[in-house]
Amino acid sequence: KQWYQRRVPITAGVVFGADSRTSTGTYVANRVTDKLTQVSEKIYCCRSGSAADTQAIADYVKFYLDLQENETDEDPTVEVASRIFQLFCYQNRDQLSASIICAGWDKVKGGQVFCLPLGGMCVRMPFAIGGSGSTYIYGHCDNTYKEGMTETECLKFVSDAVALAMHRDGSSGGMIRLAVLTKDGCRRMNIPGDQLPTFWSK
Repeated sequence: KQWYQRRVPITAGVVFGADSRTSTGTYVANRVTDKLTQVSEKIYCCRSGSAADTQAIADYVKFYLDLQENETDEDPTVEVASRIFQLFCYQNRDQLSASIICAGWDKVKGGQVFCLPLGGMCVRMPFAIGGSGSTYIYGHCDNTYKEGMTETECLKFVSDAVALAMHRDGSSGGMIRLAVLTKDGCRRMNIPGDQLPTFWSK
């Protein structure tokens, strides 16, 4: 099962969001899944592909980041976390179905977003989308995204994109979970299913 995920950096951090539906074929196994996965205090990932594969990879990455933090007494960087994700995804590319978006804030480069599609390539992007719902919204995102957006603009951009993907994709649905990650930590928000943006029907 693949799901929609969305991340975009702002000047002081990163805004990211996802739907909450996990499906097994045509059966919805969980309608309130939390797909925003923490791997370090200020680094999160979104996962698409096999839930079992991506959960295992995220657990491994969290373990190695904790180990590095204990050995160096410093917070890990977003790029280091992304490269560890890349190591697991690339070396096991024939056995795993895993696509990752790793994003967060560190004192070296601020807010960053790294995209790791199937196969294990790792690229820093101004914004990243993934999962089955993302195929419906590339045009919307390319047309709407702009550099230097405020936090409010980013939250609207992300929530609109996730809502549009959920509307078009049968494997996406439920509610929208949003998060803003800055040097001060992570702030979480939820948009219930009955309050989703409906801009496309106006």
